[in-house]
Amino acid sequence: MPVNLTAPDPAQLHPVPGVRIGVTEAGVRKAKRKDLTVFLLDEGSAVGGVFTQNRFCAAPVQVCREHLAAGFGVRALVINTGNANAGTGEDGLVRARSTCIALARLLEVAPEQILPFSTGVIMETLPNDRIAAGLPAALDDASDAHWGRAAEGIMTTDTVPKAFSRQVTLGGATVTITGISKGAGMIRPNMATMLGFLATDARIAPALLQPLARTLAEGSFNRVTIDGDTSTNDSFVVIATGKTGPAIDSLDSADGQALLAAMQTVARDLAQAIVRDGEGATKFITVQVEGGRDATECRQTAYAVAHSPLVKTAFFASDPNLGRILAAVGYAGIADLDQTRIELHLDDVHVVTRGGRHPDYREEDGQRVMKKSEIVVRIGLGRGEASDTVWTCDLSHDYVSINADYRS
Repeated sequence: MPVNLTAPDPAQLHPVPGVRIGVTEAGVRKAKRKDLTVFLLDEGSAVGGVFTQNRFCAAPVQVCREHLAAGFGVRALVINTGNANAGTGEDGLVRARSTCIALARLLEVAPEQILPFSTGVIMETLPNDRIAAGLPAALDDASDAHWGRAAEGIMTTDTVPKAFSRQVTLGGATVTITGISKGAGMIRPNMATMLGFLATDARIAPALLQPLARTLAEGSFNRVTIDGDTSTNDSFVVIATGKTGPAIDSLDSADGQALLAAMQTVARDLAQAIVRDGEGATKFITVQVEGGRDATECRQTAYAVAHSPLVKTAFFASDPNLGRILAAVGYAGIADLDQTRIELHLDDVHVVTRGGRHPDYREEDGQRVMKKSEIVVRIGLGRGEASDTVWTCDLSHDYVSINADYRS
């Protein structure tokens, strides 16, 4: 069961003017499941995207990068689940491109105006014939109200769909932001086995979409980790249809900052939902590191703790074996770290001061915190003023079972 995360209410997901979504069952891997989703974008929409840092990236990631670089203007996204089309060589590229060609013909646009996305099992041939056959049904299903259906249609091992929406007033106009994501395992920074799609009707200058996508990812999807594995297919796409509100030519303007804050909130909710629904997760853990010389060393310390199997299994067991956290801090890679300046808190419990056990700390207090479903680990490095935060989960027996049975 996900940690304090429920399926979204479709009625609470605001349609984004200029975006229509269609979902169908194409039988990509299994029958009778939503596995093919199409986003249709009005002409003039601007798109930016960030993708996996894994050098063994999937065919659709390569094609997306090519098509975004071509600059023809994106008119549609096509997303399949069940098959990642990764580790498939030149044949995978041919099949990804053929999917774009099939949808482009139906929409009477150029293939370079289509972005393909795939998620699922690696090293299996993409059944692009089934996808092409399913496209007319997906187009017939297209509606601006289908964000909830889309969140279901991109799931793999997720236990619940993930979608969030909010509205903000800019220049007297109500601007909408709605997004969906998927992911539950093979998740770590620099994107993961996750897909994220975030759309707004704000009038954002096209040149801002790529830096906006990077900024949003840095504050959300690049701050989560479940198991430390970086996948082959990670993609996060930001869409602006330009239908509503004042023109935003700079993210530093008052309207730009207000929009950025609202979009960052939705992106963060989507990213945290992935951790809350981590494979086998029972606890949602926030790792805050402060007192660093810069944000980079705070982040690497937070990830050292968040990636540690020993730390994660201790949280699963509610075992306050907190020396594991100190050990992770010690091997985080800060060569001149002074352990006598380290402070450690679990929620309100002060565990370590000046590198040693706090005189008032009692193990029962640590256990009380570790039994909670949501926990904050706060680490002070005593080196400066910088800070950073990472979100993770525990590591349970179910994680092993889910991944052992994934392909069956």
